Parts: sequence; C-alpha cells; structure tokens
Amino acid sequence: MSVSRRDLLAVRLTDRPAPIRPPWTREADMARCTGCAACAEACPAGIVRMEAGLPQIAFAGTECSFCGACAEACPAPVFDIARPAFAHLAAVTEGCLAQDGVACMACADICPEAGISIRPRIGGPALPELSPSLCTGCGACLSVCPAEALTIHLREPAHA
Repeated sequence: MSVSRRDLLAVRLTDRPAPIRPPWTREADMARCTGCAACAEACPAGIVRMEAGLPQIAFAGTECSFCGACAEACPAPVFDIARPAFAHLAAVTEGCLAQDGVACMACADICPEAGISIRPRIGGPALPELSPSLCTGCGACLSVCPAEALTIHLREPAHA
C-alpha cells in the first residue's frame, strides 16, 4: 500500500491533540484574539505561551493558580471569567507508576483541590482515582508526575 506525502501529513496534523487554551476561554473565543501576547506576558507562572499567534497552556513544571492576570491583561473580549476556568480535566494513563506496583502519590499530594485520591485495592497496588467534580484542570498533577502518566482532555458534555 502506498501512502502519499499529503496523506501522511494530514494524518499527523489531525492526530495532534487540540491545544489547551488559557483559563476562561474556549476555542471559539480565539477568533477574537488579536495575538498581542499580553496574556502570555502577564502570566506569572509562565504557562500561557503563544503558538501560531494564539495563546495556549503548557503545563511544564507548574500549574495555573487562577490568578486572573491573563484575563486582566487581554485587550480583546476573549476571556469570560463568569464561566468555569477550564473545560478539561486530568486523566491517569497506562504509564502510571502505581499501576506497576510502585508506591507513588505525587499527583494526589500536589492536587490543591484533593481531586486525586489514592485508593487501596485488595490484591493489587493502590491506584490514583480522579474525581471529575473536584478537578479544576489546573495542571498541578501533570507538573509533578515522574512518569508523565497524566494527560488533559476535554470534559464529557453533561447529558440531560
């Protein structure tokens, strides 16, 4: 089977996860973004970064404290602090050390909202369990996981 260069590039671009936008914004809000980078410059944690002219979150070694500096600095109507800060939450993946029997509680220890708890199991290792109602999507757990076994994904929409 022959794969064209166009097909190969199309697959790579579509396989990329959607970027995580700054708190109090959604992807649809990015149409109003001017690309001025004021939000990125104002972020004291340095997690708001500009990529392709738009802000996105990079949880590299720290988390969002929800200080609001990014929203205050933005001159365009991109941020809406009346809504929940993030539309995503953390998830534990297969690379978790606890799943391999290694006692690790880094994610649970760092979570400021107690959104991750370590649940003992009979006959197996204690495993991290995420509480979607408590997870704020701040990224604290991502920044400390030694196995990089946590990811961020969009919350499932609520069904009526």
